[in-house]
Amino acid sequence: MRAEQSTPDPEPPHVVIIGGGFGGLNCAQGLRGAKARVTIVDERNFHLFQPLLYQVATAALSPADIAMPIRKILWRRRNVKVVLGRVEAIDRAARLVHLAGDERPLRYDHLVVATGARHSYFGNDAWEPFAPGLKTIEAALAIRRRVLVAFERAETAETPEERRRLLTFVVIGGGPTGVEMAGAIAELARLELAEEFRDFDARDARVMLVEAGPLILPSFPPPLSEKARRSLEHLGVEVLTGTKVKTCDADGIVASGRRLEARTLVWAAGVAASGAADWLGAEADRAGRVRVAPDLSLPGDPKVFVIGDTALVLGQDGKPVPGIAPAAKQEGAYVAKLLERRLGGRPPPPPFRYHHAGDLATIGRSSAVMDFGRIKLSGLPAWLLWGGVHIFFLIGFRNRVIVLLGWLWSYFTGERGARLITGTGQEL
Repeated sequence: MRAEQSTPDPEPPHVVIIGGGFGGLNCAQGLRGAKARVTIVDERNFHLFQPLLYQVATAALSPADIAMPIRKILWRRRNVKVVLGRVEAIDRAARLVHLAGDERPLRYDHLVVATGARHSYFGNDAWEPFAPGLKTIEAALAIRRRVLVAFERAETAETPEERRRLLTFVVIGGGPTGVEMAGAIAELARLELAEEFRDFDARDARVMLVEAGPLILPSFPPPLSEKARRSLEHLGVEVLTGTKVKTCDADGIVASGRRLEARTLVWAAGVAASGAADWLGAEADRAGRVRVAPDLSLPGDPKVFVIGDTALVLGQDGKPVPGIAPAAKQEGAYVAKLLERRLGGRPPPPPFRYHHAGDLATIGRSSAVMDFGRIKLSGLPAWLLWGGVHIFFLIGFRNRVIVLLGWLWSYFTGERGARLITGTGQEL
């Protein structure tokens, strides 16, 4: 008798996820039980916990404290492959993802685009060299260098005028990132560096937070916004609301007709989505966010999903879902659930619904504001809760322990453990 030839099992569908941020990573983790091959592509080999990036920029934490290799996070997911690469084009007709420098495109059956956002200078991209944003580890380290070098240069400044310019720090944008950054710089100057220099007092440093709107933290209720303002002012931060920036250059800014001389500027005023809309040939809003269907798919192409800061997702109230980590995580988990059901031949879940847990922002070492709907807190209780939430959502037990111990050490001693001036860059 002739032996029967077995027919090889067909290869399972291929899901390609572009981006290893909160959305992409949660989608990959959610597909652990799916009958699919999963490939996650990112131009960096690590996942970054962006909410604490400002602490790297102000020498409170080291980069490794808030980042972890994507391979390490997903090594137990046997159906997930990690590819280091930069996407340069997507061919939806042929279902191919083209990577820079690689002649072998990735063929997909389902595509999830979660490429995040970058800073927007509202058409004034020439400002970026003078006022860097805070979206990457490289940017955080560059800002840290600028801040620390400013104090070092002030020690040897030849004139009082030059010292004042060096010791003036301007943070542009009154959202959570701007508020947290301004408070952290003020604490660095007034608490840790206060007695370390011989020719000047670091407590004389001038920190300004510039916001075009009438309130800082505009997503918070006005009473909490006002409490945040008072907390910043208690730290010595000058809060300038209703002040629109007209020009940024190497010597400062012009805002609302007023010249503010400063050698260190930080941009935290606006964001724009990645170039995904161009790759996909999709409709986007003014910020570059791709308009998606209620199930987060690309209208007219159910094989492609867009999530996180890259997508324009409308909530139940018709307003865009905020570009924050919890939203991206929920969207990633939703798409994973949808794909798992689709690949298993089951009905899809209901349309995506975003559940807003609340808003948190910290203002220094023992002050924060919290808005959880009916529950609103400020001061030390809100700060303790803020710390607990961020420790909980950090990826990796090691990172949680190190950040917790670092915060406790800093709280009780006033010392920061990452005050190293590294790398090279434009000298002040």
